[in-house]
Amino acid sequence: MVIYVFDGSFEGFLTAIYESYYNKEKPDKIVAMDDYVENLIDRPIFIETDEIKSDKVYAGIKNKISTNALKKVYHVFLSEVMEAPTVIYHYLRLGFKIGNKVDLNLMDDWVLRMDKINQQVASEKHRMLGLLRFQLVENDLYYAPLAPDHNIIALMANHFAQRMSDQKWMIHDTKRCIAVVYDLKEWIITPIDLPAPPVGKEEYLYQQLWKEYYQSIAIKERRNPRLQKRCMPVRYWSFLTEKK
Repeated sequence: MVIYVFDGSFEGFLTAIYESYYNKEKPDKIVAMDDYVENLIDRPIFIETDEIKSDKVYAGIKNKISTNALKKVYHVFLSEVMEAPTVIYHYLRLGFKIGNKVDLNLMDDWVLRMDKINQQVASEKHRMLGLLRFQLVENDLYYAPLAPDHNIIALMANHFAQRMSDQKWMIHDTKRCIAVVYDLKEWIITPIDLPAPPVGKEEYLYQQLWKEYYQSIAIKERRNPRLQKRCMPVRYWSFLTEKK
């Protein structure tokens, strides 16, 4: 099998799509470098990221398919599901053939798989917008740690840049050691591999008040742990103030 191996970046993936069309080659799989395992059967082709080529593919998806398709491609790529690059590749091959009607072709297995992964990413993003907890740390910075299944912090950034435009804040993905940092003007994504900063005395008091409020509004007779775990999965509890 022919395997295209890229560096793991979105630009690298789009470059792989470009090389496939330019070389008139149909790879059996497209995988990120970290997911590739050498063997004696596959023929790997290592793709060198080229921003000019990736920009052409980016524009091609937007103009020849649709803006919605481009958004879906980005979301599925951020899922970090191992098969996602290959699924996107087949989705785009169909999209470049039939244009903006690609998402209506629900009989196609690749379109269905795109929709499934896209929905998983969208659902986690929606859930985390409600579960994320900011805490005030030093330098008047509001800090929020999380460890989502998918790489969604870039998808959350605009929401908080609008809602907390007058505050400096950081959303720290502790699983991937990256963070979105907002400085009152714009947000950027940056690598970060540091422990959570300590909270101040005032923040600690607010956290205690929040825990007491959480306990006081609970109705013992209506406790439903199963429903709570479905709406607020246990894997997120370590970052919730009321669950610490």
